[in-house]
Amino acid sequence: MEVFESLKANLVGKNARIVLPEGEEPRILQATKRLVKETEVIPVLLGNPEKIKIYLEIEGIEDGYEVIDPQHYDKFEEMVAALVERRKGKMSEEDARKVLIEDVNYFGVMLVYLGLVDGMVSGAIHSTASTVRPALQIIKTRPNVTRTSGAFLMVRGTERYLFGDCAININPDAEALAEIAINSAITAKMFGIEPKIAMLSYSTKGSGFGESVDKVVEATKIAHDLRPDLEIDGELQFDAAFVPETAALKAPGSTVAGQANVFIFPGIEAGNIGYKMAERLGGFAAVGPVLQGLNKPVNDLSRGCNADDVYKLTLITAAQAVHQ
Repeated sequence: MEVFESLKANLVGKNARIVLPEGEEPRILQATKRLVKETEVIPVLLGNPEKIKIYLEIEGIEDGYEVIDPQHYDKFEEMVAALVERRKGKMSEEDARKVLIEDVNYFGVMLVYLGLVDGMVSGAIHSTASTVRPALQIIKTRPNVTRTSGAFLMVRGTERYLFGDCAININPDAEALAEIAINSAITAKMFGIEPKIAMLSYSTKGSGFGESVDKVVEATKIAHDLRPDLEIDGELQFDAAFVPETAALKAPGSTVAGQANVFIFPGIEAGNIGYKMAERLGGFAAVGPVLQGLNKPVNDLSRGCNADDVYKLTLITAAQAVHQ
């Protein structure tokens, strides 16, 4: 089954409610139309109810979605109090009231935090920092997770792989890299991928040397110690991780080499370049980044996204909410 059809099937009967703070943006509205028609996800749009309703009625959509106007919200005072408490002295009541009125991402994240919706997708017209910062401040990371990370689902026909971290951590140390690998395994399983995790490097099993190689070797050991149940190997060059014939020569006996489907890059430079090369040269669709490690799902769109990207990332966010 195609990956998004599989996600849709798993969401039947769940009625996952995902807030889209940029509710008046045309790409968001087009994605809402499709979500209502094709899935059981309930889009919750922030914005002017009259404008949104008129747009969607013209598109033939009369129900199956919700609209919240932050300027006239009956739980606003509850939200202000909760934000002040959550920021613990870092934000006054006046500051909280102001930010919730002026910043739809803070408003959306508070809906998630209070359990009024199940997740959030934003970033069509906001920067990554504007989307991620409120999530890190308010929703925060899961217990025993010290940082969030960004993975891309790479899809071409029936092929599907996971690349991480391509979006958040610039130069993760060994502990961070191990954590990224473990969280990427969780994400992979959500997409129906039984993870075989390759810790990538310019070296395979001691063929090269340097601080970067040492970091990947140490990260592999840490990940093994934390999660001995996971199939994970490193350090591996990409060809050794991906090509069975090369794996037989460079990493004989490895249960991951030549069969990897989750690729952990040593830093954001390699990860960002790698996913874009696979997308542009290899013809893979890159879906994400999927933010990993948060207590509740919040995901960031590219400002260059189209309605299809919004639709797919909203499905993923709903799947994360159900999976957690």
